[in-house]
Amino acid sequence: MSISKPGSSKGNSQRTIEQRLQIQRLLEPTLIVASSAGSDVVKGLTQRPKTLPPRYFYDDRGSDLFEQICELPEYYLTRTETQILQSCASEIAAITGACEIVELGSGSSTKTRILLDAYQQKGLPLHYLPIDVSAGMLESSALSLLADYPSLQVDALAGTYELALSQIEPSQLPSRMICFIGSTLGNLNPQECDVFLSQVKAALQAGEYFLLGIDLQKPKHILEAAYNDNQGVTAAFNLNMLEHLNWRFQGNFDTTQFEHWAFYNETEHQIEMHLKSKRSQAVELHTLKLNVHFEPGETIRTEISRKFSLNSIQQELKAKNLVPQKVWTDENQLFGLLLCQLQDRE
Repeated sequence: MSISKPGSSKGNSQRTIEQRLQIQRLLEPTLIVASSAGSDVVKGLTQRPKTLPPRYFYDDRGSDLFEQICELPEYYLTRTETQILQSCASEIAAITGACEIVELGSGSSTKTRILLDAYQQKGLPLHYLPIDVSAGMLESSALSLLADYPSLQVDALAGTYELALSQIEPSQLPSRMICFIGSTLGNLNPQECDVFLSQVKAALQAGEYFLLGIDLQKPKHILEAAYNDNQGVTAAFNLNMLEHLNWRFQGNFDTTQFEHWAFYNETEHQIEMHLKSKRSQAVELHTLKLNVHFEPGETIRTEISRKFSLNSIQQELKAKNLVPQKVWTDENQLFGLLLCQLQDRE
């Protein structure tokens, strides 16, 4: 497939949107469900303390609620990262040059536009590879982007990060940049983080780039407010996970008998989100043949969100030969954006 520079060729601009969009399903939708088939739910709810994977936040209502969270006054993360990206996108494009943009967990691709604008303004080709488990989300966001960027080529991958990174083909452009923005790295524990960074390294060639967004350590009251908003949107988002499980696995969670609980664990430097049982109760997930008992006050941990120091994360990245080339933060040191380059695959 040939990629043309915007303004330098009529070829790409004359191609239809459908011709500029490819969506590869790395797993068939039925297999995506079957691959999780609730085994992670069974494992999480039968251990102590009980846990559930954050992936179950994101049914349609959960996705809508998260979009609302990003607009809340207490939730500084999205707007702060956006401001940083707006200030440094041109510099990122200048450093990488012609570069294929791979985005993990692309969602609605809102921030992607900031990068695409920067590359387009420099007359560089636009080739975007969004990766998300939702093929529907990939298609809707890609169609919106393609309508606004006539020279853009989108080759979307529907699947998990691990699967996509293991199957991604060599870049068609001189370089590649894998983007993992939005502070999602914080949802991984240290062991999972180490594995993930190894997967990123394996998907890059020497000289290629990794753009990482991280939430930085800060006072407890700022962090806890971001996860306990006054409007109760985060609480609704957390409780909706139980409704998702009810729908997916024929469950009978009564969400009125659980409450949202989020706090900052200062020892581990992480926000923890839990669902706390208000009373002694039993829950059945019929499809999974699972019965679970809850004591009064017993919790299900639904998410961690680790907060990083710039020094420590740079050392972790360097250990994988992902060497930071430039680090940007906001004036209040709330959030960090790091552009790293793989120096050597060995």
